[in-house]
Amino acid sequence: MKRLFSRRSFLNSAAAGAGMAAMASADEKPIQGFEDTESNTDKTKVWTPVSDRKIRTGIVGYGVCRFGAAFSFQDHPNVDVVAVSDLMPERCKKLAEVCRCDKTYPSLEELIKDDSIEAVFVATDAPSHARHCIETLKHGKHAACAVPATFGSLEEADELYETVKSSGLNYMMFETSVYHNDLYAMREIYNAGEFGKMVYSEGEYYHYMETPIDSYKGWRIGLPPQWYPTHSNAYYNGVTGGSFTEVSCMGMPSMLPHLKPDGNVYKNPFGTEIALFRTSDGGAARMGVSWDTPGHGGEKGRVRGQKGSMYDGKYQGFADISKLNRAKPPLPPKVAPGGHGGSHGYLCEEFVMSILEERAPLIDIAWALNMTVSGIVAHQSALKDGELLKIPQYAPLT
Repeated sequence: MKRLFSRRSFLNSAAAGAGMAAMASADEKPIQGFEDTESNTDKTKVWTPVSDRKIRTGIVGYGVCRFGAAFSFQDHPNVDVVAVSDLMPERCKKLAEVCRCDKTYPSLEELIKDDSIEAVFVATDAPSHARHCIETLKHGKHAACAVPATFGSLEEADELYETVKSSGLNYMMFETSVYHNDLYAMREIYNAGEFGKMVYSEGEYYHYMETPIDSYKGWRIGLPPQWYPTHSNAYYNGVTGGSFTEVSCMGMPSMLPHLKPDGNVYKNPFGTEIALFRTSDGGAARMGVSWDTPGHGGEKGRVRGQKGSMYDGKYQGFADISKLNRAKPPLPPKVAPGGHGGSHGYLCEEFVMSILEERAPLIDIAWALNMTVSGIVAHQSALKDGELLKIPQYAPLT
């Protein structure tokens, strides 16, 4: 997609004053979701290393969200951050300082040529995630990336899947909701069979943005809500490991200028998109994403199965789950759970352990694409006034 609309041109519009004020305030307080959150960690156990090996890792991207350093790679005892990169020299310098790393590269394309690097964490702009992970894997390195796995492109999704398949390397998407306290507990209860067959799931990602968060080449301006669906979709995909098979999605026109067809490069008219999905186990799910509705925000969800349900962290059903450990395991001593529901440290730990233990990570390529692509098709449905559409399926790699 050709990007002609920039953050600078947006701020030169009639909304420039409000936009600059929002940017200033963003510097003074964390972006929604980035606040450190108490994690429901099992205090009766101690983290035990499985290896003394250090994975030589590169980190790319230190934009407005500072994601490159947010997941504690630099603090993990099994990681050696050997190189970092950002397109902007000052950001690259700062990322190196935070990660306590001496080697820097001007771009991902240069960093992945370094044969000493085993794995790369891609924290670049969302439109580049799939391309950057494909290039990383083709250079023989394990790849992890921020969400979403692909950005509005079904073709890139297929190419990424085939690249992971042919590479034999690990790929993981860092979907934060998967390690929320409530969703982690839901997954443990589901895996123990205490929900039974899942009948209905709900997920919500509400993030009011009167002015978009600053972004590389303005990619967040007018972003179709269901192109950023994984925080909400995880409340089914991340609980059961299943997928969505078809969707009817309603889009609501927005009053905000950047969420009108002539206000963004995507020609997106919607600030809110609510998707009704059919699930792979025959149930249903409602997943909503909204940028333009003030009020409570964040990522939330609830599930209902034939044997029990869970809402607001509370289970109700036929089973006695009092003896089921729903707490997350301990992390390495210097790795903090971090923001987004205490998920950051756990995502790093899972990726690192998957490499050390030579296994697929929890949020592998199938989970990542099934969470992401369903949203792309949901937006297509919204543009067709809710037409029921089939969703491509991605099977786990063995």
